[in-house]
Amino acid sequence: MDLHAEYERAERLLDAGQPIEAADALVPVIAAEPENASVRQLLARAYFHSAQLGRAEQQLRWLIEHDPSDHYAQFVLGRTLERQGRPDQALAHLRLAAVMRPIDDYTAALRRVEAARDGGPREPNG
Repeated sequence: MDLHAEYERAERLLDAGQPIEAADALVPVIAAEPENASVRQLLARAYFHSAQLGRAEQQLRWLIEHDPSDHYAQFVLGRTLERQGRPDQALAHLRLAAVMRPIDDYTAALRRVEAARDGGPREPNG
């Protein structure tokens, strides 16, 4: 098996809106190269876009454990946790991403999660 060709095929599948097929293509690649961060990042994206959020979280946590300064992994983990309904955990990662790289996508996600958390139901006075 040509691992590089499979990786490129997975990229094309993901770009074509076929994240499940992309993830399937990456399984043998990650098995052959478990320490390859680029493969794990692409696999995490495929899982995220196919709503396999637990699997995405697992890949993203591996990436962050091996490189805490990976702002993109921090951002996608924050988004993954947000989609799982875990805003307090999401905020920590979104804040890190936005501080490391203050781009619009990161700051918008951070503001959205902060607003959702702060605008939640409140206890009545009295």
